[in-house]
Amino acid sequence: MEDQNPEPSTTANDRIKFNVGGKLFETTVSTLRSGGSDSLLSALSNRPAHDPVFIDRDPEIFSVLLSLLRSNRLPSTAKRFSNQELIDEALYFGVESHLRSALAPIPLNGIDSTLLTTVKPSSDGVVSDFHAVDGDESLWVAHGGQISVYDWNLSHVATVRTHLDFISSIKRIRPDVAAVGSLYGSGLHFYNVANGRRVSSAEWVDTSDVRIHKARVHAIADSEGSVFASYDCHHGENCVLMIDKSTMEISSEIGRMSGNSSKNMVPTKLTYVSEMGVLVGSSVMSGAFGYSGYVRLWDPRTRDVVWEMSDPGSGRSSRFGDSFADVDVDLDELRLFKICSKSGDLAVADMRKLSDDPWVYLKEKNPSMRNVGGNGGGNFVIHCYRKQAFVGREGELEVWSRVEGSEDEGIANEGLYRRNYVDKVEDSGRGIIKKIEGGGDRLFVTRENVEGIEVWQSSYNSGVVSVL
Repeated sequence: MEDQNPEPSTTANDRIKFNVGGKLFETTVSTLRSGGSDSLLSALSNRPAHDPVFIDRDPEIFSVLLSLLRSNRLPSTAKRFSNQELIDEALYFGVESHLRSALAPIPLNGIDSTLLTTVKPSSDGVVSDFHAVDGDESLWVAHGGQISVYDWNLSHVATVRTHLDFISSIKRIRPDVAAVGSLYGSGLHFYNVANGRRVSSAEWVDTSDVRIHKARVHAIADSEGSVFASYDCHHGENCVLMIDKSTMEISSEIGRMSGNSSKNMVPTKLTYVSEMGVLVGSSVMSGAFGYSGYVRLWDPRTRDVVWEMSDPGSGRSSRFGDSFADVDVDLDELRLFKICSKSGDLAVADMRKLSDDPWVYLKEKNPSMRNVGGNGGGNFVIHCYRKQAFVGREGELEVWSRVEGSEDEGIANEGLYRRNYVDKVEDSGRGIIKKIEGGGDRLFVTRENVEGIEVWQSSYNSGVVSVL
């Protein structure tokens, strides 16, 4: 607060004055110390309260940060500055954590999300793969043979050129280390983006089988202590390798298959479910007779298959002939979701109660979307995040959200979720959706042969919290 508005509840000894860039401010010692013991403002609060302390910084941004310390939220005047301008000053004063909390997106709600911005790498702008990290809200992007990293504010942190010409899969496995693979080169490679160096590589080799040669990586997942990568050789032999994070050495081989049919192709999608201790792998193939593939769960400790489903199945499935086009895991609810390639219908299965045919097909209840379904082409992508299932149909983006009041039902049923659009009509014309992934209450979307990554997040203004 400036000196013309002193706080009446404090004494003169509790107040301190600052001259910031020629403008006088007066506030309390307790406000300054709320910035944290390591902050510059907290250190200045210990100075004798005589003449104002002069700080050669921007007074307008200082006013914003002082208001943030008083109320734990940004004033309307903060809109005059870019996030980076605010961050630079917050770093100087040592109150970055307070600003980060104030700038964080509200909880992601699919039906109230809008396109915020597009992150575009400076070169090779078409993104081949990316990983949105939920923990520190960073974004790791593969484009061409490069890795670019963006922080929680989507500010560029680093770009590293790898030895690969084209990276097709990427996963951040440590704060500064990414695991990358390519369909045009062999092995899984670990790069430290802090120094730009390759720190290790993991090649699939078998001295007893000459067919195991120059195996390519198709998918990457990780657990607390391990990295999982699916490899295949040019003739189809494939497996999943488990690699120890601490040593970067291969610890075991899981699910070796010949690759001579759709039921034993290399997994092109991997997810580790920590709560159940299982690795979920899936593969989908499109051919003259439609789509086919499988979903398989392994126990990495025993390397045994604990459940599997092939599509098309043996006839036990209630939707025989309508194979899935994509599948994903809801890690919060422990559910599998699949989207059918012909009808476009969405199905859910409880991972704790898997059977020969565990799927419950969700019933469309939104009148405005009853005629929206499959197109027979199977250009569908699904991703589960924050107890929601996000679906890309060609260029359209939609969300299936839990129906209000259904949180305690516990079992999957056809009316458990309701479907709504995320995007507007004009958004869907930007191209076929290639990948969807959530991280840090943001949704990231890439489109086929379109530069950059779209960033979607919920609006601060509407306050929508449930499906209508």
